[in-house]
Amino acid sequence: MKQTVAKLFYSIAGRYGSAVLDHRSALVIGVQLALILAANLTAFALRFEGDIPPEYREIMWDHVPAVLLIFGAGLWVFGIQRGLWRYVGLHDLGKILLASLTSATVFYGVIHLIGGITQYPRSVIILTALLNGLYLAGIRLAVRGFREWLQVAGPSARRVLIIGAGNAGELLVRDMLSDANYNCRPVGFVDDDPVKRKKMIHGIPVIGTIADTRKAAERLDAQEIIVAIPSSSTAVKQKILAASEGCTVPIKTLPSVRSLLGDSVLLQQVRPMNLDDLLQREPIQTDRQELHPLITGKTLLVTGAGGSIGSELCRQIARHKPQALVLFERYENALHSLLLELRTTFPEVTMHPVIGDVTVLDRVSEVFRQTGPDIVFHAAAHKHVPLMELNPKEAIRNNILGTRVVAEVALKTGVDRFVLISTDKAVNPSSVMGVTKRIAEHLVQEHNHTGLTKFTVVRFGNVLGSNGSVVPLFSEQIRKGGPVTVTHPEIKRFFMTIPEAVQLVLQASVMGRGGEVFVLDMGEQIKVTDLAKNMIVLAGLVPGKDVDIVFTGLRPGEKLYEELFEDGEQVEPTTHPKIHRAVGTPVPVGELDEWLESLPTTLPNSDEEDLLQDLKRLVPSFQPDLSQGVS
Repeated sequence: MKQTVAKLFYSIAGRYGSAVLDHRSALVIGVQLALILAANLTAFALRFEGDIPPEYREIMWDHVPAVLLIFGAGLWVFGIQRGLWRYVGLHDLGKILLASLTSATVFYGVIHLIGGITQYPRSVIILTALLNGLYLAGIRLAVRGFREWLQVAGPSARRVLIIGAGNAGELLVRDMLSDANYNCRPVGFVDDDPVKRKKMIHGIPVIGTIADTRKAAERLDAQEIIVAIPSSSTAVKQKILAASEGCTVPIKTLPSVRSLLGDSVLLQQVRPMNLDDLLQREPIQTDRQELHPLITGKTLLVTGAGGSIGSELCRQIARHKPQALVLFERYENALHSLLLELRTTFPEVTMHPVIGDVTVLDRVSEVFRQTGPDIVFHAAAHKHVPLMELNPKEAIRNNILGTRVVAEVALKTGVDRFVLISTDKAVNPSSVMGVTKRIAEHLVQEHNHTGLTKFTVVRFGNVLGSNGSVVPLFSEQIRKGGPVTVTHPEIKRFFMTIPEAVQLVLQASVMGRGGEVFVLDMGEQIKVTDLAKNMIVLAGLVPGKDVDIVFTGLRPGEKLYEELFEDGEQVEPTTHPKIHRAVGTPVPVGELDEWLESLPTTLPNSDEEDLLQDLKRLVPSFQPDLSQGVS
């Protein structure tokens, strides 16, 4: 029946809708006057219990024009005719009641006090005001209820289960019910507040707790789950995800309260729940105001500008209005894409796109002479562990010699600050990639003692969604129906978002006085298996049923877990509660310098086994797993 009524309504609306809209004001005024008349007649009928004496019937009809004029004018003064009936709320109902009571007061003054017609019943005046407010509010609520009824009746509307029955959830449901264009049908809430249990919000029941999410979704045949807790903590998000495991529907979320304040149209703010929401710690916040004096009006150079970290560095730097931003990158396609984006977003910032290789001394020197950078962020590096195990010479050339070239040129050209982007894989390294980054850390620290340039290292773990990371890999595998490949069931990693990593790098550039290794407090390591399961759940699938997880074995150079500090390093606090300083014993300087001096000429003809022995001698904590084969 609902669907039949809905089809009939939309058919009539399609045929006569434009005519109604063209004469809407006249129709609204006409309906309101008719309701005022009905209220007045009803008031007389109630006053005399349905049997109005002839003399009062005459008084009633003689004063109908005055009733319509005064009560109609009252509605006009209060702007009642301007409200859209489909969106009627408490504010509108309050205005209607106030307009009716005010009109009744004016009518009494005109009829009794000025006109002297004392026989007009005062009780009728009061009843007319109350009934007028009731009729005007009632017709609006009826229109709104009918539209919401049609919306819920829509056969194609998505059935939505809402997690969170607070203010955001209530507004979200109201938004769904008031606009059929969103094509959403709320079917239930889940909320942990015991006061709300088994209650109704806009006719939608609260049927359980967050732990009941899966059962509720199945029971209500939900096609979508929306998390309406914009201020939820990381622990709550983890709880929601765990409770949703096994649900075969997509999970979406509202953004933070700050975002909602910027745009109150809730359904337009709903977005897919993503992995940034699922870090097992609270997001890191840094003081961006401190960056203005450091960056504004300066020239900054970023190596590896086309990479995940490098490109985000460029975006965040550009927000602080540098005098110029030098984008140093080896791959022209990545550089071209970044340049188009930055010039569109930050047209006022001067961009210098530079094609070059950090291992080529002449090219690096030329670029530094031409651009004169004040601050250098060295993000260029080979980072893929298994590939570097197969290509150790390239890892040494790019990660060690490239860092040395850029650091020495920065020193000679008087760069004020130099920041090296490092990795947790440099701690007790088990891979060629990790040990080369460890040597790069020591190399940068050693340069700090030879000139005025302040050299700083920033060390952090994996970033979600970076090029070649597990997140894009898992997403593609899930899209293809699986299996999702994880190297080991117990493998763990530190994770952070790319914006967080870049905030840390920029904050370190402010805090650094030279020679420090800054490390982010990244919370607990996350099991990669759990990450895979969460991604499958967010895709609306069931791990092990819709998409399998397959374990392929550790790859060459890969560890079960990562570390942020070595045993020999001391951990010192900084002014930021989430940033620590690592103080340790560097590589023997003389031996490192001697090896580096000969490396450019000996590297091409060196035996890879001999190079591994050199790396192990320079970094005693380097423990390569020689038993691992190529996967």
